[in-house]
Amino acid sequence: QVQLVESGGELVEAGGSLRLSCAASGRTFSRYGMGWFRQAPGKEREFVARISRSGSSTYYADSVKGGVTISRDNAKNTVYLQMNSLKPEDTAVYHCVGYTALVPDSASYNYWGQGTQVTVSS
Repeated sequence: QVQLVESGGELVEAGGSLRLSCAASGRTFSRYGMGWFRQAPGKEREFVARISRSGSSTYYADSVKGGVTISRDNAKNTVYLQMNSLKPEDTAVYHCVGYTALVPDSASYNYWGQGTQVTVSS
């Protein structure tokens, strides 16, 4: 099992940037694919991005392509989400997730962090 703790969320002005971090416990971090979801007030949880175990493969939701970059440092047991040109509609709680499937589907994201709040002011 892996435990996940997010950080880096804060209030930022539109057009600004943030880097979210997710620290994972345990010695087997490199066995997990990692990703990010977000949930805005009154909306369903939304997939943002994911990255393979080695970091060689990434995948992004169409809604965020070009605006975010996911990366990981297996030596530090940490996954990151760099977000640029933030908009008010990016306001949400951002959750880090872990999965073991080689090709994940909606049921594959078994490990979730508590989330970190990102608020983008207009």
